[in-house]
Amino acid sequence: MIDLHLHSTFSDGSLVPEQLVAEAGKIKLTAIALTDHDNIAGIPPFMEACARCAIRGVSGVEISVDYPKGTMHVLGYFIDCNSPALIAHIEKLKSGRAQRNADILKKLNNLGMPLTMAEIRSFAGGDNIGRLHFAQALEARGYVTSIQDAFDRYLAKGKSGYAERQRLTPANGVKMILDAGGLAVLAHPFTLELSPKALEGQIKELVDAGLQGIEVYYPQHNAGRIKQYLNLTKRFNLVATGGTDFHGGAMPDIKIGYGFGSLNVPDSIMQELDARRYEKAEGGRQNEPVS
Repeated sequence: MIDLHLHSTFSDGSLVPEQLVAEAGKIKLTAIALTDHDNIAGIPPFMEACARCAIRGVSGVEISVDYPKGTMHVLGYFIDCNSPALIAHIEKLKSGRAQRNADILKKLNNLGMPLTMAEIRSFAGGDNIGRLHFAQALEARGYVTSIQDAFDRYLAKGKSGYAERQRLTPANGVKMILDAGGLAVLAHPFTLELSPKALEGQIKELVDAGLQGIEVYYPQHNAGRIKQYLNLTKRFNLVATGGTDFHGGAMPDIKIGYGFGSLNVPDSIMQELDARRYEKAEGGRQNEPVS
């Protein structure tokens, strides 16, 4: 069993990379990926810990890209965290995130919920601040009843406390991952909020840009969604990947490896991803829809 979607304290998770590896070892996961939001600083200690524990580590990242309706995230697997171009892009994205955080803070204060950046930072444990940390601060102050309530009322896209930030286009997000030697996978497709037909069209555009997979196995994907996404992987010759989107204490209902309890992402996915890496290294074929 594997888990290819984990977050550490280098983005909005509650565990340091070494702790993630230790937790994975307890339940005997064979492979795990660190996929922090727009951040690759946790990869070196993560990979070192995996090597010590005989767990296969996958260097990853989760990139937020510009999307008009819902939310689109692209996962990058097997990235070279020493890639100068990737580092430059990540720094640019982090700068945009910092400005966005200042905008959110101002909006929340103007809505009559005074908070300070120091408070928000205390939940992040550093400068890697995201909306989840704002939600935690709002809950702690009693302004909302839960983290989900914070997003539903203030922090979700289109809500009164939401602020946009500079993002890459979907195609450029995929390209950034490819240029860093990685494989690009669309994360949790339901967050795009598209009809089945529109989603298929969007997948086609991403495949044309170099997409290699779809995150099919995910805690919030019911049987209907899994079937739909599996059909898309077959249609476009993509790898069906999976992971828990584990954050730790902020989302305690989601357990590493198991999600809400029933997730079981098969080891065979690693073989499929390895095959795609080989094809990419050899300059192999492009994905083509299956007729």
